[in-house]
Amino acid sequence: MQSFPETKKSKIIKFTICLFLFCLPILFYVFFASGKNGFTKLPIVTENITDLPILQSLSNDTISLKEKITILGFPGYDVLKEKGNSFNLLQKIYNKNRDFDDFQLVYILPLGTEDQAKQLLTELSPLSDLYRWNFVFAPEDQIKSIFNSLQLQGGLTDSLYSPNVYIIDKDLNIRGRKGYNKKDGKSVYKEGYNTISAAELHNEMSDDVRVILAEYRLALKKNNRNVIVNE
Repeated sequence: MQSFPETKKSKIIKFTICLFLFCLPILFYVFFASGKNGFTKLPIVTENITDLPILQSLSNDTISLKEKITILGFPGYDVLKEKGNSFNLLQKIYNKNRDFDDFQLVYILPLGTEDQAKQLLTELSPLSDLYRWNFVFAPEDQIKSIFNSLQLQGGLTDSLYSPNVYIIDKDLNIRGRKGYNKKDGKSVYKEGYNTISAAELHNEMSDDVRVILAEYRLALKKNNRNVIVNE
């Protein structure tokens, strides 16, 4: 079979295809890691918070924030009254991330709301496997102390309720939006995400959780590469 010499045009096409295939994974990572929030790394809102004390939990397990990526919430006394917030959180955040090994969702509730928590679990269970959703219980003064230790601008109501949930990283830092948005240059500050708004959870929090998970995945890959090189 007669072969024809490779033309300059075909070389350019080959080079372009190879360049595209090489750059595509990088572009995908940059897109998903930076997300819509304009941050390539999710900023720290509060550094080095205190881990949870040993509290009674619905599962009888000891719940810790350390070495976990935690979504932390304070449903207050009216757990069932505000259950719509939990449904939003389940659908927009929990279900998307529950398969990540170090992910967990923690609700801190007042003592006496155990039956409401069990009822909420019963209502949520048909929609998801809730093995990474933890309920812990504490006296009123301890819940206030835990919340105050987060050093946030927001607060709890008299019923120890906040519609917001907070992202806490493995090093016990609260992560959110802080600084300037690279896309529009505007100042931005967000310490928590409003569970009343399914749109906010979907458009902002989901994106921010994806950023922090991508950050840890990248660090894990880097550590694995270093281990292989050292070996």
